[in-house]
Amino acid sequence: MCGICGKLDCTGLPVDENILRRMTDILSHRGPDDSGVYLRHKENVGCGLGHRRLSIIDLTEAGRQPMSNEDKTVWMVFNGEIYNFAVLREELERKGHRFTSRTDSEVILHLFEEEGSSGVSRLVGMFAMALWSEKSRTLLLARDHVGIKPLVYYWDGKIFLFASEIKSLFSDPAVRKEIDPEALDLYLSLNYIPAPHTIFRNIRKLSPGHILTVCDGVLKNERFWDIPQGMPAGTPESSNFEETKATLFRTVEDAVRSQMVADVPIGAFLSGGIDSSVIVGMMSRNASRPVKSYAIGFKDMPMYDESAYAREVAAFHKTEHNEIMLSSREIIDTIPSVLASLDEPFGDSSAVPTYVVARETARDVAVALSGDGGDELFAGYRIYRGETWHRRYRLIPRFIRAGFLEPVIRSLPDSRDNKHGENIRRIKKFLRGAKDNFAERVFSWNELFNSESKKALLTSIYGTDHPQAEELFAVALNRLRTDPINRMLYADLKISLPADMLFKVDTMSMCHSLEVRVPLLDHRVCELAFKIGGEWKIRHGRSKYVFIETFKEILPQSLHNRPKRGFEMPISSWLKSDLRYLIEENLSQARIVREGIFHYPTVKKLIDTLMSNRSDTSWQIWNLIVFQVWFSRYMEGRPY
Repeated sequence: MCGICGKLDCTGLPVDENILRRMTDILSHRGPDDSGVYLRHKENVGCGLGHRRLSIIDLTEAGRQPMSNEDKTVWMVFNGEIYNFAVLREELERKGHRFTSRTDSEVILHLFEEEGSSGVSRLVGMFAMALWSEKSRTLLLARDHVGIKPLVYYWDGKIFLFASEIKSLFSDPAVRKEIDPEALDLYLSLNYIPAPHTIFRNIRKLSPGHILTVCDGVLKNERFWDIPQGMPAGTPESSNFEETKATLFRTVEDAVRSQMVADVPIGAFLSGGIDSSVIVGMMSRNASRPVKSYAIGFKDMPMYDESAYAREVAAFHKTEHNEIMLSSREIIDTIPSVLASLDEPFGDSSAVPTYVVARETARDVAVALSGDGGDELFAGYRIYRGETWHRRYRLIPRFIRAGFLEPVIRSLPDSRDNKHGENIRRIKKFLRGAKDNFAERVFSWNELFNSESKKALLTSIYGTDHPQAEELFAVALNRLRTDPINRMLYADLKISLPADMLFKVDTMSMCHSLEVRVPLLDHRVCELAFKIGGEWKIRHGRSKYVFIETFKEILPQSLHNRPKRGFEMPISSWLKSDLRYLIEENLSQARIVREGIFHYPTVKKLIDTLMSNRSDTSWQIWNLIVFQVWFSRYMEGRPY
């Protein structure tokens, strides 16, 4: 795992080496082991590439980057891991290519020489890369199939910059800091900002599964991968259940086995949930020694503590288990570091425990495997069952629903602080999305601030009438001609998975120079998952039915029917107590009025509603606090 950056100057000037080195050094947490730069000025085009290295495969000097081909006409910086590199290398060697290292990175260079940009589609792994061809004066950027690794870029028509993180781009004074109102709207709607947007007007994320080329001042953005449309005959969808299970087991095991290759110590995150337990089980089947597993538990937060389940899985597979028990005070003390690590607003509070588990794991290993992606492929979240519940709910006569049930439920207080209040909150959320139109229904279950709330919250300068997030979901939900569950899963694969879950894991793990691999998001596993019908993913009221049935022999019995638990924090109760200072510092009337982004009366109403225990607005308040902390650091230049 590494950090990459670079600049292409089409004004006739060479790339400033000092700027390039600053861009590179800002990414040092991503690659503490080594650094390097490449500079070239030819025919009025300047190119510079920067690299920070986290050594995982071939720890020798031969793996240094930027890396070139034999005649030094193609240069590359690469972040990630290619899991089929050994197979590709053998094929390339048979065609006459010669290698000077054992790295997966060098394979990409030779594959590019052999096949050009089309070779990217043959890679199996997680990656963000840039290749510069001196002969054609073309810069190529590529991001992996599902967006495991990040890549952002800036383009003003003359200067092109790219990097693993936004903060690196601001090393160049040409890059302006201007808030994109459409991105702000997306953040308030979804709690994160999906590609291609970033919070900054002139900075974009390269979308997952895409290649971007820059040549002679022209940008070309092309998709190289997507979930195939339709379900061909002979696939698991048209075969029997046992054959589907066998294919799924084999495909996941192949993915896990391929991702256990490293020249450094390797471990696994173990939350006690289904997905991480399956990964640990597969690792144990294919390891010559006990797997190192890592879990965090909470000493004084029993509603959120899953350490007992993780302990049971560890005992089941005889892992070398490492349990980090933390108090709420220790978690709270971590929050400033988490917020300071964000280049743009990101309101998912589970970033906090993710930061902690990555920090503790990195003390012992350099690589960890994770179970991320299983819920988005096999319908693990409650929202997918919501679609099933909706069909039943519609059987109740409308006059009973609208005239009695819904008004009564809306009048009840809700809270995340206790199970009863949480159940009421979930029912209210379900009712908000119980609409006739499928796309509107799904989006309502996903949104944080609805359109009316955003209109009340935002000043005219930052408000927008364009329904960005709603249109994004509508397009994704209508992409595949398949059942409703798989349509919902596809939308999450394209939107929330890369922008929320994968962004969180990459950012928090890279704060500690820890490489996290996600076998369930091998693109071959993803393709297989969408050949399995939704009726096999949610069956008899059970989520992830086919997934659990496939792997139940490597799971403890207690996990077979265990309900999904999120990796959340008690933000609601903390905002009323230990984190009250964040409200006072970031959402004060004086500050809100001075910045001119939000209407203070709307902010105050959210705070008063939470403090009076009428309704739980904690996630909305947390969303605004995260934005305010980010704004203070990036737009006002104040340290946090």
